Order: sequence, then structure tokens, then C-alpha cells
Amino acid sequence: MMKEFSEQFDALVEKYTELLVGDSDSDKKEMVTQYALYSFIAKNMPALVKHWNSLYPDGKDEMKRIVGQIKEMNEAHRAEMNEKKKEE
Repeated sequence: MMKEFSEQFDALVEKYTELLVGDSDSDKKEMVTQYALYSFIAKNMPALVKHWNSLYPDGKDEMKRIVGQIKEMNEAHRAEMNEKKKEE
């Protein structure tokens, strides 16, 4: 049962990654998973994230890089989808 759930949950993350950034290779899936979990924790326990950011400034910088990269990929993906809609 747990293996089945893991596969089902992986499919959810894969589809979310695809919809967010355009494709879902393993590196992008990992980035999106980290981004989603970090965002969730930041919203639910901001003091914890603030503490983590101060303990691990390199980690904070890496998370900023990941967020920026996801934002760029998302904007490019949306632009591409808008172009396809215009062509239809």
C-alpha cells in the first residue's frame, strides 16, 4: 500500500512540475518539491524558516536561486502556452 501511495504521490509531483515549468525531469521535480515544501513551511511556520535562513545562509541563497529559476521557467512556459493558444 505504501509503495502504491509513493508512486501515486510521485505522479502528483510530476504533473505539478510539468504544469509549473513545462516538463518534469528528475532535477526539476526535486527543485519543485523543495520549493513547494519550503513555501509551505514559510507560510505555516515563518519563525522556523527565519531561524533556518540564519543558520544556513548558503541554504537560503540556494533556495533563492531555486525560486528564481522556477519563476523564470514558469514565465517561459506560460509564454509558450500563450503562443500556442494564439496559433490555434
